[in-house]
Amino acid sequence: MSNKGAPDELQGNTLRVYWALLQNSKNSVGPRDIQRKLGFSSPNLAVHHLDKLVELGLAEKNLGEYYLSDKVNVGLFKQFTKIGSHIFPRQVLYASMWSTLFAFLIFAFRDLNFYSLFALAFGLIGLIIFWFEAWKSWSSMPH
Repeated sequence: MSNKGAPDELQGNTLRVYWALLQNSKNSVGPRDIQRKLGFSSPNLAVHHLDKLVELGLAEKNLGEYYLSDKVNVGLFKQFTKIGSHIFPRQVLYASMWSTLFAFLIFAFRDLNFYSLFALAFGLIGLIIFWFEAWKSWSSMPH
């Protein structure tokens, strides 16, 4: 099955299971691992959603273990980046760079004039906007 229909099917618990597979640091995961991690009532519910991911072509099954076979980079997932087993919003990178630039501006601040006040105001507004957007993306992560 093509991944073109996958984003439409990735919602609710199936999205949470896919997110758990993305966060998995091991190569494979079992239904009981997913059940415990997501608080499902039974492993059968985890198997149902894992099998749905297999049908969508996003996961593969081998000897009762599931592993991620393809990554979907549409919708919600475009906002995030993965380094190792850590997934975080891309805006965190931008906000961190802007914070570093603003800290440099504060330390390089010499005299008080129109241009320095404008730079401080512009930097502070950018800093607030970037961190707010990073927080919004972070809060939209499936849990």
